[in-house]
Amino acid sequence: MERQVPKILKDFLIYLTTIKGKSFRTRKEYEYDISLFLRFLKAMENDIELAKMDGISIKEVTIEFIKEISLEDIYLFLEFCEVQRKNSAATRARKAATLKSFFRYLQGKRRLLDYNPADELETPKIGKKKPIYMNQGEAEQFIAGIKRTNHYFRNYSMIMFFLNLGLRVSELCSLNLTSIQDNVLHVIGKGDKERTVFLNNACIQSLAVYLENERPLIQGESANEALFLSQKGTRLTRQTIAKIVKQINIDSGLNKAKITPHKLRHTSATLMYKNGADMRSLQHILGHTSVSTTQIYTHVEDKQIQDVIDNNPFNVTK
Repeated sequence: MERQVPKILKDFLIYLTTIKGKSFRTRKEYEYDISLFLRFLKAMENDIELAKMDGISIKEVTIEFIKEISLEDIYLFLEFCEVQRKNSAATRARKAATLKSFFRYLQGKRRLLDYNPADELETPKIGKKKPIYMNQGEAEQFIAGIKRTNHYFRNYSMIMFFLNLGLRVSELCSLNLTSIQDNVLHVIGKGDKERTVFLNNACIQSLAVYLENERPLIQGESANEALFLSQKGTRLTRQTIAKIVKQINIDSGLNKAKITPHKLRHTSATLMYKNGADMRSLQHILGHTSVSTTQIYTHVEDKQIQDVIDNNPFNVTK
């Protein structure tokens, strides 16, 4: 049974999708975080055990209730998320960003708050992590591990799209036959923003083989506009593609930890950068709103750092 949320939250969620262009998935994340926050406050107010807070109704939450929320309440909630729910710094940072956005909306867009308790909210510090990716040799071993099953041509073509174009898994799922015109691919990214990328020979050739030798054999293929189809003739889901990638990782013998469709995107971006791609081109190919997001792929390996130091002109031995 779908939970009911207060009207004020429902209005905010509609604003996220219709005005801010957020995806339905992002909208659900916002709804979850804010609902959890309101239930936590209700539990604290009514002295309800936090273990039972999931059953608390927030349908009747009003702006008067929200006006009583303080900055300390928000920090108490984030502490609860850290200690009781074992949320990582990244997860808590997302919740903090969600609450900041919600209170900004109430104060700035709706003019319902005179005081914004999240104005001074500090976001939990997140340690920078190197993105997980495959080097060239590992990627080639991964590709060689695609088993020649009934869906070999489809799987091979999808991996070419991931590794050559750096697509998000959601973007690959949403591709249609009409998404391709000559050698141009029209991609619908986050927030329904469209971008175009050029298909290289690896993508063009693998796709042509799939469309000629495999897709026509799938029952009901003519009734579905999706580019990549399941055995049942339906559009592939993110979960199915994740399972395919996981199986290829095992079959290849690579067994590299945490290889997911998103890590294939990391691999593509990293290898493009290492082979001379500039930041602005990468930003467009990957569909990033800000170039600062793209800069995560400019990481260098320890061996590269050592080589730079070894090649310093002052590194002369007598």
